[in-house]
Amino acid sequence: MSLLKKFSVLSEEFHKDPYKYFSDLRQYDPIHYEESIDSYFISRYEDVRYVLQNPDIFTTKSLAKRAEPVMRGPVLAQMHGKEHTAKRKIVVKSFVGDALKRLIPLIKQNAEGLLSPYLSKGRIDLVNEFGKTFAVYVTMDMLGLDKKDHQLIANWHSGVADFITSMQQTPEARAHSLWCSEQLAQYLAPVIEERRENPGSDLISILCTSEYEGVAMSNTNILALILNILLAATEPADKTLALLIYHLLNNPSQMRDVLEDRSLLPNAIAETLRFTPPVQLIPRQLSQGATIGGITLPEGSTVFCMIGAANRDPAAFERPDVFDIHRADLHVKSAFTGTARHLAFGSGLHNCVGAAFAGAEIEVVANIVLDRLQNMKLEDDFQYTETGLYTRGPVSLPILFDPVN
Repeated sequence: MSLLKKFSVLSEEFHKDPYKYFSDLRQYDPIHYEESIDSYFISRYEDVRYVLQNPDIFTTKSLAKRAEPVMRGPVLAQMHGKEHTAKRKIVVKSFVGDALKRLIPLIKQNAEGLLSPYLSKGRIDLVNEFGKTFAVYVTMDMLGLDKKDHQLIANWHSGVADFITSMQQTPEARAHSLWCSEQLAQYLAPVIEERRENPGSDLISILCTSEYEGVAMSNTNILALILNILLAATEPADKTLALLIYHLLNNPSQMRDVLEDRSLLPNAIAETLRFTPPVQLIPRQLSQGATIGGITLPEGSTVFCMIGAANRDPAAFERPDVFDIHRADLHVKSAFTGTARHLAFGSGLHNCVGAAFAGAEIEVVANIVLDRLQNMKLEDDFQYTETGLYTRGPVSLPILFDPVN
């Protein structure tokens, strides 16, 4: 029996557990229209991949309203042609090669330092006492910012993220998000000026010393890119780690496999991204009328690619509703690139610029968590809950383990 009678993506029922609706959406309503926000939600793997790989038809123009007001300017996904290619290359410099080698020790240091106070207690909430702060710490290291301000940055980042990921923000929430964006801009403005004068090896310095078409980027361009990276690097990281550990704990044989053979950890991370992608929705806007999934959509239509639904499509993955780090159709070698079979990083021209870094970051911190928290188990009577429509992850994840003096 279909679950879609009087169905709404914006309903509390869908928010509570979207996964139970995905099969019916793909089968009965693959191009679901949500009248209250005049948008279409696309759930089949083939259709989602087509949308993401055809940016001339399915453009990122909707980001002008959804992201630009709090990003203080165009983000990478809004750029095209030479500008997109050039600025993407500049940003990628901060995620690969020597830049990545510089960051790996900092990732380890952050993970060890944040875990340390909890080791003797034998209990930690992997989301609220570790993951959220860890993700902000690593991003601030990447940007070369002082981590003493991490709580301020985290609070402002949360307001900016809420603007982008909310479907129906209240006027009060919108005003708060814009205020958070202004606070971040004021905080970063003197940093940008200082890095122009005294550049280092951090991402802000790279942006300040790089040129586009022979001209240095403006402070406005740099600020928008910094805010873009702050959101993209921080938002999924804590969610992915918690989801990874949760799935392994719920699949003890696969946890044992990973503990005995750490070369399987990239498989486990890739399968986590497929099974429960932290970014659930990717918006696009039609530059012309187009037919998708047998439905003709008019020019200007807004569509949301349902990444969680596409990644559970049996047309793309065998036994898609089963978490399996050994699955043959995971294609691990390309799982952290723009050609990944799963769609957690998007696909095509505007795939996630930091995909490879995200894979490396989660692998480093997951290894440390697995090493330090021996005999992990979920806290007794714990009721697992996820939250989020646009981005999604556990509300908390209290873990018990063997205390260490």
